[in-house]
Amino acid sequence: MSAAPLQGLRVVDFTRVLAGPHCTKALRDLGADVTKIEPPSGDIGRAGLPFVSGMGLYFVQQNAGKRNLSIDLNYAEAREIVTRLCRDADVIVENFRPGTLARFGFSYDDVRAFNPGIIYVSLSGYGQSTSWRNRPAFAPTVQAETGLTSIVQDHFGAALSEPRGDSCSHADVYTGLQGVIAVLAALQHRNRTGEGQHIDVSMAATMLSVNERAGAMMSGIDTDGEPIALSANESHIFEMSDGTRLTIAASPIYSPMFTRYCAMMRRSDLLADPRYATASLRRQNLAPLLADIRAWITTFENLEQLQAQVSEAGLAVGRVRTVNEFVETDWAKEWNAVVEVDDRAGGLVRMPGNPWIFSRSELPSPGVPAYQGEHNEDILGQLDVAPERIRDLQQRNILLSKR
Repeated sequence: MSAAPLQGLRVVDFTRVLAGPHCTKALRDLGADVTKIEPPSGDIGRAGLPFVSGMGLYFVQQNAGKRNLSIDLNYAEAREIVTRLCRDADVIVENFRPGTLARFGFSYDDVRAFNPGIIYVSLSGYGQSTSWRNRPAFAPTVQAETGLTSIVQDHFGAALSEPRGDSCSHADVYTGLQGVIAVLAALQHRNRTGEGQHIDVSMAATMLSVNERAGAMMSGIDTDGEPIALSANESHIFEMSDGTRLTIAASPIYSPMFTRYCAMMRRSDLLADPRYATASLRRQNLAPLLADIRAWITTFENLEQLQAQVSEAGLAVGRVRTVNEFVETDWAKEWNAVVEVDDRAGGLVRMPGNPWIFSRSELPSPGVPAYQGEHNEDILGQLDVAPERIRDLQQRNILLSKR
């Protein structure tokens, strides 16, 4: 096995909370050396519950394995030190509101003046130069603006007792992954041309691009009751006689899937039932149609038998599990989908493992979550900052360490 794909890549991480840390965590897990610059107030992600001996597990998941420098950029001495870090960096990632780092002399233009090969990724809600650039942006607000919240409410309809957004921060996580893609593409560009560049990544643009239904929705075309796209989003939840809950990845409302349901249920009579002649009629008569499907499902003794018959129609079954149930499956163990991370209190906490398995590259171990400023002295020592100067910066609270 060879080294990790990004071994030797030096990343300066000015990010906090989720989108940026998720981006740089992926780079770190692919082998990059990531140095997180944390302000005196700390990354507010550290406040995410629950805690293990004072260490927030929300922070652990996004930051384990990164080196941590906590320094106050309001001081010229601090900016000089961080400039030296940026001078040797391959990649900088930041997710402040546009213009924030420019106030400290670390905008893209500032950095490229002394490091022209830098790849500089800015993650923000609405981009660096649009009329919305100064709007605060968090996943729920961006998801509301870009249509996801409306889609969720339309999807659940009367099943919701009150309007709700989604339970996950898709806008942050997807934007972080788009940041990773941007870094990898810019590295290839630099390998080919020698040029660094700035990449502006917008949460709002990301949410539009990952919405597989957006093109259909923007067309305004009436599908006459048929689900748009391929109906997977309208998959129903069923229950077997033993109480196992499951979903089949298609809706019988969708005409091509209705014929498959009839075939796998051995119910060709439903094809001639006038209640189900069109998608619109199947929507109107969905309750009796689903009742027939549920009755058929209860005839199976177990999930494996059901999957075998569903597979005949080219469809798939998924059991409805909790996260904790899923990570105990044989598959999760085979993939190494869960790793153990040092909790800094003498124990271990479980965290998601890598989503990739490389055939020729060995990825690093999960790494340890750093206390704020834990690597201050190591990092400054590598920059040849004299010990007496480090002590002076500590005494003046320019360098901070917290546990």
